[in-house]
Amino acid sequence: MSTATDTKRKAPAGERVADWADGRLGIYGLAKANMRKIFPDHWSFMLGEVALYSFIIIILTGVYLTLFFHPSMNEVVYHGSYEPLQGIRMSEAYASTLRISFDVRGGLLVRQIHHWAALIFLAAMFVHMMRVFFTGAFRKPREVNWVFGFLLFVLGMFTGFTGYSLPDDLLSGTGVRFMQGAVLSVPVVGTYLSMFLFGGEFPGVDFVARFYSVHILLLPGIMLGLVVAHLILVFYHKHTQFAGPGKTNKNVVGMPLLPVYMAKAGGFFFLVFGVIAIISAIASINPIWALGPYRIDQVSTGAQPDWYMGFSEGLIRVMPGWEINAWGHTLVLGVFIPLMVFPLVLVAIAVYPFIESWVTRDKREHHILDRPRNVPTRTAFGVAWITWYFVLLVGGGNDLWATHFHLSINSITWFVRIAFFVAPVIAFIVTKRICLGLQRRDKDKVLHGRESGIIKRLPHGEFVEIHEPLSPGQLHTLTAHEQYTPAEIGPAVDENGVKRKVSAMEKLRIKLSKGYYGGDNQIAKPTAEEYKEITSGHGHH
Repeated sequence: MSTATDTKRKAPAGERVADWADGRLGIYGLAKANMRKIFPDHWSFMLGEVALYSFIIIILTGVYLTLFFHPSMNEVVYHGSYEPLQGIRMSEAYASTLRISFDVRGGLLVRQIHHWAALIFLAAMFVHMMRVFFTGAFRKPREVNWVFGFLLFVLGMFTGFTGYSLPDDLLSGTGVRFMQGAVLSVPVVGTYLSMFLFGGEFPGVDFVARFYSVHILLLPGIMLGLVVAHLILVFYHKHTQFAGPGKTNKNVVGMPLLPVYMAKAGGFFFLVFGVIAIISAIASINPIWALGPYRIDQVSTGAQPDWYMGFSEGLIRVMPGWEINAWGHTLVLGVFIPLMVFPLVLVAIAVYPFIESWVTRDKREHHILDRPRNVPTRTAFGVAWITWYFVLLVGGGNDLWATHFHLSINSITWFVRIAFFVAPVIAFIVTKRICLGLQRRDKDKVLHGRESGIIKRLPHGEFVEIHEPLSPGQLHTLTAHEQYTPAEIGPAVDENGVKRKVSAMEKLRIKLSKGYYGGDNQIAKPTAEEYKEITSGHGHH
């Protein structure tokens, strides 16, 4: 028997690779600092994950599709598997899309997954941004991350537009024609922009190849960089969380990244992928073979863009056909005004965090989220914007509303024109009143407890309902929110008796502050004295 002991055993290959990487990149220290990072557990935080996983699915399926797609507008005669289009002249782009759909193994399913994932990606981002907006998660230090998210949404819209324009079918061609008309309405430079995009008179010979480069390279590259920057800032700033016992602006209560959160996130990714795959397998979208190749003398019936571009089309559809003719030139206001309103609305959304910060003059860091009811003006603005968006979405599909519900398209158009101005105002007022009502209910719960449904008869014959007191955790949640004091303009003169000069911007800020946080915009939280008086038994059952 050997008595020699091998004291220099080789480490496993994986450990040796990790040691090599640590010596050059310091991965052990990085892992120690970040792998145990805490993430709060709340269902609304999954909305951002749905958007992220959908983006990954888009990238994976897009890489597969690029292997078979030919971004060319050269005309060919079709001799493929789809019999109804045999012998029809079409572009190579359209023919290759048919080949992907009918001849490439799994091609149609991958196309469907790619398209559905794009729709779900933008929908998830939209809802995620609304969650961030309504809960105030955009406040310092996350204003830049809000802008990153906004840019991702806008770039996603244009990436989707360039993507569904690539097959060169009758529906996408109609959408491109619509876009070209909007570009032409731009004074002075409109015709130059159109010639640049299409390589000549519409439809030109270059737009598919140009859209293809933008779709698979330029926009996804920028979006990937924004996604990485967005996630880095989430790690750096730590995650927001809803108010609750033990939760402050200096800590995060939740699960560690490894192993709990990573295991849940991995499972959730495959769940999202599976749901998108099931939808793609049973719900056909963009059946280009049923529409045929694009021809400039034809328009597909019921042509509609994907949902995220519907409100921009609605702006143009419901705008009166105003024109100005002067000096031999025509300014098409019916298209140009909506074309200007569209980016202005987007910019207003992007800069909102900075506007609210300017109004409140609040320079502190915020890691505790607001309950939407406790910020009624902000919540009302958000609901008004969503209402405005859906009104325009109806306008963008006015022809389908007319045909499906047997209505007059002119009546629908006029309804949308009126609702464009009226509906957001009504939504703002109603939402604000609902928020104030919920604040009153919360105050009543804090002071009197929760209604139990148990009726008790007192000795003198009166019937009362028994109220159950709230737990300390519930009391904390209902009273943890901050309430801003509206800004005041201050004394008319300074300490020397000289009249103070107040700038117009400062007057505007004070008016907005009163509009946000004035007496009729928030219900005062119950004080400790009120709570003690009520709970001590004075004046209540």
